[in-house]
Amino acid sequence: MTQSGGRKGCRTFFKNMEIQEITSAQNPKIKDTAALIEKSRERRSRKLFVVEGIRETAACIRNGYTIRSIFFNNGIVTQKQIEELFPAESISKPGIFSVAPAAYSKIAYRENTEGIVAVVEEKQLRLQEIKFGKKWERPLVLVVESVEKPGNLGALLRTADACGVDAVLVCDPLTDLFNPNLIRSSLGGIFTNQVVACTNEEALEWLHSNNINIFTAQLQDSQWYYNTNMAAPTAIVMGTESTGLTEFWRKASNAKIKIPMLGELDSLNVSVSAAVLCYEAVRQRCSK
Repeated sequence: MTQSGGRKGCRTFFKNMEIQEITSAQNPKIKDTAALIEKSRERRSRKLFVVEGIRETAACIRNGYTIRSIFFNNGIVTQKQIEELFPAESISKPGIFSVAPAAYSKIAYRENTEGIVAVVEEKQLRLQEIKFGKKWERPLVLVVESVEKPGNLGALLRTADACGVDAVLVCDPLTDLFNPNLIRSSLGGIFTNQVVACTNEEALEWLHSNNINIFTAQLQDSQWYYNTNMAAPTAIVMGTESTGLTEFWRKASNAKIKIPMLGELDSLNVSVSAAVLCYEAVRQRCSK
């Protein structure tokens, strides 16, 4: 097992915290964690969510999330490895649980588990808390409207991280931001990006207040994306694959942009389209 995503020189937290053993899948803590994975209403009401994997859990810690519990599969991971991977101050009570493989299988939702599952406290960012300057002198923002599939939103967050996007605004979301499939598909991008869930109206008001140009991705009445000045403060707005953007954003845009489609089909996956447009912004900013 590698230490990818861990931190060197972490203090041990075991001398002040008892490691509890869980052998049964009927253990209440296993049942509670499984409910968080399966039910969005449980996540919302308890303001907790579940993360599986070393990289994802480490990303939570680096970005200021509070780890409530860590469960480790004692058939895969040793106490020493847990000790090396995670800092003492990152785990609050009730703490650390050594779980028998059969019980652990009830809370593992990845096909190839690394043997670590964490329960984490929610941290919701607000629009007014967004900080610019993550990578660029001028803001670069990705706005996504009513994206339903967690996998698509996760892929968008990976693109945002790779391109140094300042913030991702998820407008009128149809999936909660801490859906396990979203966390998995984002590879922890939900934690490394500044992500805000808000309404269309709130997002538009915030963009206007920060003097950010709005470029909507759509096929109708549009210009080629590479003819648009994305070196200026820019928000790239993406809609769903099935219906595209609503009239709200079409009316609000400073420019409507499109990607050349040279085949018989007229649609790219929304995450692929976002990657093309975000990297054009990166290209223009790097060439200035």
